[in-house]
Amino acid sequence: MAQYSVAVVGLGKIGLPLAAQFAHAGMRVIGCDISQEVVDTINAGHSHVKEEPGLEEMVAAGVADGNLSATTDTPGAVRKSNVVLVIVPVIVDEQRNIDYRYIDAATASVAAGLQRNTLVIYETTLPAGTTRTRFGPKLEQGSGLKMGRDFSLAFSPERVYSGRIFRDLRKYPKIVGGVTQQCTSRALAFYEVALEGAPVMPMQDADTAELVKLMETTYRDVNIALANQFARFAASRGLPVDQAIFAANTQPFSHIHRPGIAVGGHCIPVYPYFLINESGDETMGLLVEARTVNDDMAEWAVGRLGEALNGLEGKRVLLLGIAYRENVKETAFSGAVRIIDILKKQGAVPLLSDPLYTPEELLRYGGEPVTLEPLPACDAAILHAYHDAYKSLDWRKLAEKGCKVVLDGRNSLDREAIESARMRYIGIGR
Repeated sequence: MAQYSVAVVGLGKIGLPLAAQFAHAGMRVIGCDISQEVVDTINAGHSHVKEEPGLEEMVAAGVADGNLSATTDTPGAVRKSNVVLVIVPVIVDEQRNIDYRYIDAATASVAAGLQRNTLVIYETTLPAGTTRTRFGPKLEQGSGLKMGRDFSLAFSPERVYSGRIFRDLRKYPKIVGGVTQQCTSRALAFYEVALEGAPVMPMQDADTAELVKLMETTYRDVNIALANQFARFAASRGLPVDQAIFAANTQPFSHIHRPGIAVGGHCIPVYPYFLINESGDETMGLLVEARTVNDDMAEWAVGRLGEALNGLEGKRVLLLGIAYRENVKETAFSGAVRIIDILKKQGAVPLLSDPLYTPEELLRYGGEPVTLEPLPACDAAILHAYHDAYKSLDWRKLAEKGCKVVLDGRNSLDREAIESARMRYIGIGR
């Protein structure tokens, strides 16, 4: 077995679990981050990333065994390592244009410590060709070494889901592509050891591996848009879209996704633009339309709520969940932000509930923070993120507080319980 020493650059929600996994596989791992607080927390044997089952225990074990440590000195860590894994997020603006400044800075730090025969792997989702044409030359310029000759360079997209990362690492094949065949082979050999026998799948090259991740996420976006259009059609006819989707998917060639009030997060609303921006709207018209459909769902859903209440002016509307999805403290491109804006423009008073956020954090989103103990007086409620904390919500007590309508933005709530509490239930196509 090859003896690997690994520098993991970027200790966020994906980077830290990867570092912990590599340490669990018996590798010496140095995690690199620009935050001294993050570094100190890890070196004390704790995880700063919450809501990830098993991570706290794996970090503690890795530090106790001496396999895992952290530092803010990225060049120093790279000098001590024969594998460097970069998973620093790219930043995107509201138009989904990429700002490479942070990952470029991380690449410069890696280049400053890069040694001969080191394997460098990027896992951050990127436009196809970026590893080879952007980061390879930057590593060469900063190190004086030649990619494919003096150091190996590869791309392997992260394919995990927050809240189940360790399970996904074992379940889904690890896609790997290098800038040369030798680079691919070295990266494959590393992941076979690092992931302790989980499936690994080689691609023709790094560009192809980058395209894989863009295709995965874009497929989901387009499929959700299709489901949302089905939901709007079903709603106009008084038909149950969820029942129809379930039945359609019993046919093996049908894989219709679930409709919903919004599509948020770092991935699905963003990565289609990596293809759109490279190719243009005309070439990727289907992707552009899917993005429009999904972004419009919040306004359509709130419009249905307004119809049920005979207008939203002066109405107090309880928004359940600010995070972009359930049980994850993250608001990147969250549909809740759009919903709050729509409610305010129509004269409603948004009441913000999210058990993962403090009242001070909720205030930043422009509504009135509330708790569920006691329940606030309201005219309506909207479910945006179905956190576990909402599964025990007493609908009868909410009705007693004046709530007349519940908009189930995820088609996840107990319709019978809501209607038995004498409130009107509105789903997405239900």
